[in-house]
Amino acid sequence: MTAFGSRVLLLAPILLLLCLSSFVLYAGFLEQTFSPNKPPTDAPQRNITILLWHWPFGRSYGLSGDKCLEMYNISHCFLTDNRLAFSAADVVVFHHTELSRGWSSLPVHLTRPPSQHWVWLSLEPPVNNMNLIRFNGFFNWTMTYRRDADIPVPYGLTLPGGEGHHYTPPENRSCLISWVVSRYLPDQARARVYQSLKKHVHIEVYGKWSNKPLSHNNLLPTISRCLFYLAFENSEATDYITEKLWRNSFQAGVVPVVLGPSRTTYEALAPPGSFIHVADFKSTAHLAAYLKSLSSDRQAYEAYLHWHRTHKIKTYTDWRERLCQICVRYPTLPPNKVYEDLQGWVYR
Repeated sequence: MTAFGSRVLLLAPILLLLCLSSFVLYAGFLEQTFSPNKPPTDAPQRNITILLWHWPFGRSYGLSGDKCLEMYNISHCFLTDNRLAFSAADVVVFHHTELSRGWSSLPVHLTRPPSQHWVWLSLEPPVNNMNLIRFNGFFNWTMTYRRDADIPVPYGLTLPGGEGHHYTPPENRSCLISWVVSRYLPDQARARVYQSLKKHVHIEVYGKWSNKPLSHNNLLPTISRCLFYLAFENSEATDYITEKLWRNSFQAGVVPVVLGPSRTTYEALAPPGSFIHVADFKSTAHLAAYLKSLSSDRQAYEAYLHWHRTHKIKTYTDWRERLCQICVRYPTLPPNKVYEDLQGWVYR
């Protein structure tokens, strides 16, 4: 046998092995790409259908078209309030107020698809969420202002990116402090603080309680005439910071005096150095003295407004935007979670 023939015999097994390896790899490629039981890795994202069982407080919004994509650039997310779509819905959302007051009820008479998830929705503090025990074991996910909710939907957010050095604080403030309140209850902490504070400083009060209601268009212009706003929450609960801070204070361009969660919570959620917390003062007399001092020190006062140069805020007012957030969270939400003690979680 020639030397060439010997080399061929030696190389034959190696060539055969390379051919077999190439065939296996190619077969694997074909299976991954065309197998009807295994979609390709670049398959389009599955559409998610969100059914809102009843509109919060009876105020409805239009849902025709692809609202999540059109309004918020969130794709593959479709909203409906048509209950006939129940069996095809991936997620069904129930607002607690209507359930607790008997204005609506859970569709326990319908066959619930095994893969369907129910969401408990409320933006109210625990004290306003009644009759929770009877809903234990029904809901998979929670949707509320709390940071530890499955779908957090706060009243507002702080975002990086301010107005730079172009921001100029409003001029010609004609009042020191304002407060807008409609549901005034004497036993609330905010009522007690107000009654004590007004003994030391004048406060302009608006809203139904004072028989001086403000229209939507007049709200912010009226508040913006003042240096400070009493952003007092009606309940002191975990992460419960409402439009009183985000809209009434920040959007009006005034410095908020806050009463609600702890200072630590406000520091985590609000723009840096943007608020005055009632709990930082030994008494309302000390608080009043500090506010008077700031009102006569332009530089010290405007330090509370410096956040406009580095940060901005976003408020949530449209229920459709909140519902679209479900699709953003959907891929990472726990599929088998059930709230067996909903009341325990709400009051935690």
